[in-house]
Amino acid sequence: MTSQSVGGLLGAIVAVIVLGAAVVYGPIGQMGKPPKPPAAQPPAAAQPPPAEPAPKGPVIREVPN
Repeated sequence: MTSQSVGGLLGAIVAVIVLGAAVVYGPIGQMGKPPKPPAAQPPAAAQPPPAEPAPKGPVIREVPN
């Protein structure tokens, strides 16, 4: 057998394996599959009112040494 015939045989074997895997795993995407049900949206929870900011202390601009 020549290297070309061995390469052709191995190529055919790989092609059969790839095509078999494509048939087993099915088409890519939604083609051929039932449509997915829409995702259920969780009910919107009431937003609590924003908390009041904490009172700030006095601003010290200069610290004596």
